[in-house]
Amino acid sequence: MRLGVLDIGSNSAHLRIADLSPGEAPAPVRSVKSAVRLAESTDRHGVIGRPAVGRLIGAVREASAAASAAGVGELLPLATSALRDAANRDDVTAEVRAATGVALGFLSGEQEARLTFLAVRRWYGWSAGPLLLADIGGGSLELAYGAGDGPEIALSLPLGAGRLTRHHLPGRPPVRKRTRKALRAHVRSVLKEATVEIVERPAPVRAVATSKTFTQLARLCGAPKAKAGPYAPRRLDRADLHGWIPTLAKLPDEERARLRGVKASRAHQILAGAIVAEAVMDVLGLDGLDVCPWALREGLFLERLDALAAGRPAGPRFGSCEAIVP
Repeated sequence: MRLGVLDIGSNSAHLRIADLSPGEAPAPVRSVKSAVRLAESTDRHGVIGRPAVGRLIGAVREASAAASAAGVGELLPLATSALRDAANRDDVTAEVRAATGVALGFLSGEQEARLTFLAVRRWYGWSAGPLLLADIGGGSLELAYGAGDGPEIALSLPLGAGRLTRHHLPGRPPVRKRTRKALRAHVRSVLKEATVEIVERPAPVRAVATSKTFTQLARLCGAPKAKAGPYAPRRLDRADLHGWIPTLAKLPDEERARLRGVKASRAHQILAGAIVAEAVMDVLGLDGLDVCPWALREGLFLERLDALAAGRPAGPRFGSCEAIVP
């Protein structure tokens, strides 16, 4: 079957279309990405502003048309924490549906962690042994641990790079050392309380990161460029990242965006992302993280592929996402 996954995150709405055949990896067909900038348009009360709602409607309309043109048999439109946790979520989703005919679904943070873990497990295979996964989004941090196809532990914590930037960092750099220390202390406190069970388990054979934040931090610290392809090994070392944090704190967004790997759309929140990434490695006793090119969207493809191979409906890990047939 030809499946489309529309993933609406903090910064962008990303449609990924793939052909699914049992026994084969998802075969990419087309990718369409539009900026929605939900996180930066969310106020301290959690309300998404009108301009962002307009951008979201335009992005969903474009994705729906692209899916129809590509002959997609099923579209899974899902929104992650930026919209899921918004105070005006119901009003926004109702407006999107009225304008586009697309009903946005939601996955819980734990479901996101489980699906992303599935993608990472399939990418690295059984030789990776017990896996630890970390995924920094705009609104939340997902963590998962396990030795099987699915994780034994799946967590979602309110430690997204966009959320922490809005609530803990000044509007403009430079960011003082005491402010960085306060944010780091907050992140470590949340992590220490939430990850007790993970810390008590045997150390992972492989610790893995996914997400744009981790990918850009790894590139900043010297990992290969995107054009090197998905099979080029990429790693983020804690010591290298630690050295970059004071520099990121000093630079305005436009100068951060000139750094290796840092995109302009994420420059404002890259410091918070770096602080979270370092804290994850510190609290969990990791020297570094391998960066995996597969993440949530691939997990959704794989879940559907498993269901097709078994001749059963999609499993509960799809949450409340509503299927739309163009």
